[in-house]
Amino acid sequence: MAKVLVPLADGCEELEAVTIVDLLRRGGIEVVTAGLKPGIVRASRGVQLVPDVTLEVALRDDYDMVVLPGGMPGASHLKDDARIIDLLQKMAAAGKYTAAICAAPMVLAEAGVLDGKRATSYPGALDGLPGVTVVATAVVQDGKVLTSRGPGTAMDFALALVETLTGADNRRRVEAALVRP
Repeated sequence: MAKVLVPLADGCEELEAVTIVDLLRRGGIEVVTAGLKPGIVRASRGVQLVPDVTLEVALRDDYDMVVLPGGMPGASHLKDDARIIDLLQKMAAAGKYTAAICAAPMVLAEAGVLDGKRATSYPGALDGLPGVTVVATAVVQDGKVLTSRGPGTAMDFALALVETLTGADNRRRVEAALVRP
């Protein structure tokens, strides 16, 4: 079974965080949510999220993918955390998946993961960054890096993550149960 880490920072976009965790779990993927610090994470709209573990504890395990929810200032908190940058660099060096949505692709850029890649983000989040080809589509996959635009693309993004980790048949199964048009 694939194992995914979803770091949660105060000010993250709750719609993205919850959609990612929910759909990955529906797809039979083990998901660990990790707070940057102990305790409840207060998301950007005031929703309180209870991480499974702290990031310190989560970093003791190995993962097939790390997915960063966006939102502000959540994405900035992720970008400013040296442990997150180190983890992303190690994941990329090991040929594992990294993914981010909304403003969080700037964290991938900070870690050097987007160098020479195509990516998308919330409008403006990647502006002016050298070495990144920014495209305005809902979800972009370039090798082992997946990015998405924002809250409105969270379901498409999460389904793309399910497909990447478990295949198109499982994605179709998960999507059919959601009764999407």
